Amino acid sequence: MLVRSARFLIAARSVEQFPQPLEGEVCFAGRSNVGKSTLLNILFNQKLAKVSKTPGKTRTINFYLVNERYYFVDLPGYGYAAVSKTERQMWKSLIETYFSLRKNEIKLSVLLVDSRLTVQESDKIFVEYCKYHRLNLLTVLSKTDKLSETQLKKVVKYFSDEFGSEVIPYSALTKRGVKEIVNRLAQALE
Repeated sequence: MLVRSARFLIAARSVEQFPQPLEGEVCFAGRSNVGKSTLLNILFNQKLAKVSKTPGKTRTINFYLVNERYYFVDLPGYGYAAVSKTERQMWKSLIETYFSLRKNEIKLSVLLVDSRLTVQESDKIFVEYCKYHRLNLLTVLSKTDKLSETQLKKVVKYFSDEFGSEVIPYSALTKRGVKEIVNRLAQALE
């Protein structure tokens, strides 16, 4: 799926701010600083999503309008300890509501995980959300340029076995996996 146009639409802090559904949505999730915003900017071929070295910067559900037909939805990064318990609970509630209300619009859930880490409890919870709502899941392993090919093969198998989903190794630095991700998005949305 070639992104011909993309623009930031809204940073939703409540359900009332969610835009009207269009032809489909792809949501992007993962722990703080895993590279969601960087991947979105690569897909958009422009810097629309704010990238920060400071974890926990995405504190809203950010909707991007793509090709005037779809939304790419950037969910708040989870697992960041410096955020207050109240704020974490608010994010959790907002994300749960997003899944409940938009499950028919979500054509694909993209979970980014750091390829150098083992499965985190928060990632397991996200995978369970997807299974519960019967959402298609794509696991994208970020930062794969830090691994040898031998390590990468083991990591791909490990995450595939853990999540039971398709796994694409990806690197923002080398652009490894970008074409495969784009093809998977096209398949989900067309």
